[in-house]
Amino acid sequence: MRRVHMYSIKAVGIDLAKLVFSIHGIDQHDKCKLRKTVKRNKLLAEITKLPPCIIAMEACSGAHYWAREFAKLGHDVRIMASKFVIPYRQNEKNDANDAEAICEAATRPKTRFVSIKSEEQQAVLCLHRIRQGAIKDRTARINRLRGLLAEFGIIMPKGRYPAQSAVADILEDSENNLPFLARELLNDLWQSIKGLNEEILKYDRKLYALANQMKDAKRLMSIPGIGEITATAVVATVNDAKHFDTSRSFAAWIGLVPRQYSTGGKVHLGRISKRGEKHIRTSLIHGARAVIANCKNKTDRTSMWVKDLVERRGFKRATVALAAKNARLIWALLHSEKEYQVDYVK
Repeated sequence: MRRVHMYSIKAVGIDLAKLVFSIHGIDQHDKCKLRKTVKRNKLLAEITKLPPCIIAMEACSGAHYWAREFAKLGHDVRIMASKFVIPYRQNEKNDANDAEAICEAATRPKTRFVSIKSEEQQAVLCLHRIRQGAIKDRTARINRLRGLLAEFGIIMPKGRYPAQSAVADILEDSENNLPFLARELLNDLWQSIKGLNEEILKYDRKLYALANQMKDAKRLMSIPGIGEITATAVVATVNDAKHFDTSRSFAAWIGLVPRQYSTGGKVHLGRISKRGEKHIRTSLIHGARAVIANCKNKTDRTSMWVKDLVERRGFKRATVALAAKNARLIWALLHSEKEYQVDYVK
């Protein structure tokens, strides 16, 4: 049975929320033909009434779920960062104006869109986020333990590993004048830290197992400085490397290119932008540190380049440069679907 539609809709912008959604639709002449608010349990039914068209949303919580649902109905679904929507918002900020701005931004030729993630990709990213949260909690509890011990004149060693090695001896030392109540409470805090260590180790093992099951992740891990954490994060975040025109665009998305303020023909480059994927950028930089720390006796092209760069520009700049280089290599491998080759010459 053929569906009958009330409007000839070209594009629809939806302002996502938890319970109430604002919808703004335009026709072929960019005139508003749909402007309404619907509740969450009626949103799919409302979208089902529409002919196949562009449906745009901001990248936020739930956007990928709704994108998958709308795509099943035959719509061209587009997700974009909020920074591309803000310039098109008219008048005051409210849900209706946001939906209108989303609809407008989605039809502009230079707007960049986010690739829609599958449920499997989101599950892997869920593991990454929970692991990162556990690491953050562990760091906070170690710092709390350090601060509370300092109140009693007991100083823990610097660094996570030395600090954790010293805690048990500090709590068992009966001659350090630590009150019984404080000793009992700090022991509870120490036990929670050990519990987080076990939890993080469990997540690490899951990531290692996942990395060996992912074909693209296994290829990425052949790059020096790319381990299971970085590889699985990249594969779970990037649907298709061809969404990025160049390797530099990919590095810029991660936030590993310098800020630029150029005018009058004069180029001014600053520090790295840090505008993109923080988790992937951090993992790449940690991996680059490990490579530089172990390249002293190596003679391959990358190691020689890194050693020369460290001498000329210092360790930290060399670390960021190697991380940016690895980001470009990641793009090249994902884009070409080839294997990594040491000392590759084009």
